[in-house]
Amino acid sequence: MIKSMTGFGRCEITENNRKFTVEMKSVNHRYLDVNIKMPKKLNFFESAIRNELKNFISRGKVDVFITYEDFTENNTTIRYNKEVAGEYMKYLRQIAEDFQLDDDIRVSTLSRYPEVLTMEEVTLDEEELWKGLQKAIVGASEGFVQTRIVEGENLKEDLIGKLDHMLELVDFISERSPQIIKEYREKLAAKVQEMIGDVQVDEARLLTEVTIFADKSCVDEELVRLRSHIETTKKTLEAGGSIGRKLDFIAQEMNREANTTLSKSNDLEISNCAIELKTEIEKVREQIQNIE
Repeated sequence: MIKSMTGFGRCEITENNRKFTVEMKSVNHRYLDVNIKMPKKLNFFESAIRNELKNFISRGKVDVFITYEDFTENNTTIRYNKEVAGEYMKYLRQIAEDFQLDDDIRVSTLSRYPEVLTMEEVTLDEEELWKGLQKAIVGASEGFVQTRIVEGENLKEDLIGKLDHMLELVDFISERSPQIIKEYREKLAAKVQEMIGDVQVDEARLLTEVTIFADKSCVDEELVRLRSHIETTKKTLEAGGSIGRKLDFIAQEMNREANTTLSKSNDLEISNCAIELKTEIEKVREQIQNIE
């Protein structure tokens, strides 16, 4: 099977009072380019996330969006900074002594001073956190890959239809080419006869001219290579896998052979056919750009 580089996947995992949501979308790209947007507290998982994604994706520009919600009630704790409180007490008593003030320091007052009591988040269990996040990533990736497969099969069907039409065009040129030479010989003989009247036509010279024309307009090699490239493309599509780059190279070669065929053409029907062939090849190349 083949995969398109266009895909979308989403997965939401809720367990242990934590919810992870992962969304993925992609477009075509020459290489694998992953952009991840997630909460800062999950940043230390970035390398692990990228490694996980490589198990599912080999090419494409992929945007990954991760959200995280913690519904745990005891996810924060209060910390008492005894050293800071002691410093405040020391200087407050010093002030009272220096200015003959009453030492009326109360606990409720001292606790409001900066850094005496602070709120801190409970240290997260990284292993437990990763298990939930990994499940969401795998779930989103599996859905993402499935959409790519469906789109890839549609691309495959469309491409094979275009390739079959290209073979029909190649067959037409192959059948038409010998007729051109025959028609050229008849036209040349008629024109020469018209010019020289009743004088016998020099068959040897006529044959030489026809041979030169046939050599200049011969596209047998180009058609053989074109047919081979088309058949190889069809077989590669049937084989599946990560074939995008290979097919792109083959399409370039097909276009080169079609250009040569068009440049050698001295016949309107073949020229039109070669132009249509080039058009179909360009369509195939555009579709191939979306294959992983």
